[in-house]
Amino acid sequence: MKNIRQALVQCMEVSGGSGIPLPVATPSSSVINQLLDMGALDEDAFLSQLAARVGLGYVNIPVPDSADAPEMKRLLPPRIALKHRLLPLKIEEEEGQAKKLIVAAYDPFDLIGRQAVAREVDAPVRWQISSRKRLLNAMRDFYGVGADTFEEILKGRDVDGADLEQRDEANIIDADDEEASVVKFVNTVIREALEQHATDIHVEPMEDKLRMRYRIDGRLREVPVPENIKQLQQSVIARLKVMAKLDIAERRLPQDGRINLQVGGQSIDVRVATIPSVEGESVSLRLLGQEKFNLDRLRMETDLRGEIEVLLKKPNGIILVTGPTGSGKSTTLYTFLSQLNTEHRRIVTIEDPVENKLPGVVQIAVRPEIELTFATGLRSILRGDPNVVMVGEMRDLETAEIAIRAALTGHLVFSTLHTNDAIGGIMRLVDMGVEPFLVASSVRAFIAQRLVRLLCNECKEPEPDAEIKLRELKYTGPIRTQVYRAREGGCEACRHTGYRGRMSIYELVRLTPAMGELVTHKASSAQLMQQAYKDGYRPMREYGVRKVLAGNTTIEEVISVTVAESEQ
Repeated sequence: MKNIRQALVQCMEVSGGSGIPLPVATPSSSVINQLLDMGALDEDAFLSQLAARVGLGYVNIPVPDSADAPEMKRLLPPRIALKHRLLPLKIEEEEGQAKKLIVAAYDPFDLIGRQAVAREVDAPVRWQISSRKRLLNAMRDFYGVGADTFEEILKGRDVDGADLEQRDEANIIDADDEEASVVKFVNTVIREALEQHATDIHVEPMEDKLRMRYRIDGRLREVPVPENIKQLQQSVIARLKVMAKLDIAERRLPQDGRINLQVGGQSIDVRVATIPSVEGESVSLRLLGQEKFNLDRLRMETDLRGEIEVLLKKPNGIILVTGPTGSGKSTTLYTFLSQLNTEHRRIVTIEDPVENKLPGVVQIAVRPEIELTFATGLRSILRGDPNVVMVGEMRDLETAEIAIRAALTGHLVFSTLHTNDAIGGIMRLVDMGVEPFLVASSVRAFIAQRLVRLLCNECKEPEPDAEIKLRELKYTGPIRTQVYRAREGGCEACRHTGYRGRMSIYELVRLTPAMGELVTHKASSAQLMQQAYKDGYRPMREYGVRKVLAGNTTIEEVISVTVAESEQ
């Protein structure tokens, strides 16, 4: 024990932790775990030194041999590997000797784990040490999300899952329910998605497997799952439907529901939608956290923010946010409402569905089955003495006309439209059948937006072709700052994508008197655009270039979500 203590102290000194007192192992945490949890040590330096001290090899990035994967999973099953934080790397064969299983760990002093491996694995084992963070990520990718509970589920049950009881437990996904392993498996999938900051989970039955994907930073990524998860397809889907209070017997029609979760004391709202397919029901989950909405989080350019703040001070009129599905329109509208939410204003919304709950705001969810539509709801709202009204979307002429009437009678109205740019919002309203003079007299501004991915600050690298690429974007100004690109393969912090998080870029068209005159006379898009430039309009691509020059995103991201001026 004394030698172990000496080895740990010496390794700590080498890795920058000379001033840290050596913790004492507890039943719930080993000394190695406690040292790494402190975050004061260089993990790679500490563990590589420790490996040398105890005579073991050190693996910087543990990557299991894919050719040996089936055999390694048989030798070291997930219930042992995940419990003791172990990862099989390779099956080593030497002439005249028995096959050896190479196993990576980060705690060489975990005797209970070593004993469990000795009992389970019917082959000699050679141990190596690896970084804890990299090891845990590699374990999840190798065995799949929830692999440990998956093995429990398969014990003593039929392949079709007919004997599995579906129970409506409380939706607290931190709960440890040993009696319902399917519940634990589904909870693990949701918890993993939240940890990776996913916005959506898609459970998609296929002919030979059950595919699960997370949408992270706007991109879908397939989640590693246990190989035989197809056997549990009906049980997993049924559990999700039970949580969303849907009819588990109805598999022929689409259904919509909601789940309210408690995760680590935080409230998470989940929208659930099922779609019947030829291979079974596909389930989509939209994860909605309790966000704090303020203008600082939108990270607008100073000049654009100034214009927005002026618009929010207007006593009446319509402000429309445009863009495709998933471009962040709802977040922008919630931010505007939060900015206006004071004790002196009554704010009422009608949405489909209510995505986030705002304290002090009266929010109504559309329910077509009882004829509560945007139009009927909006009529009732106007009888309720509101100062500010938000309509989730202007889908038809009736809704648009009522919103215009509200704006003309002293209300400030917010809503969204599905158009490609801000000028397109004007044409969309006219195409709906709204009289051009009503558009000109009621609408204050159209705001178009898109989401671009943010560069990972841990691994972004200089863009060598910055000048050429910026010139292709018609940028003619000076390049006084370093332009960056995403590193190929990324790093662990961004899960090897090169990007981490997203932000909005915008364009704003104000309906000035001159612009209103053109709208009234049914001017063309080109004429409207020309006048917009005279009024100070800046295209979304220009704002995107500013974010590139600020080091926030890449030229490729801006190009992918915007169109050139000549294409508008």
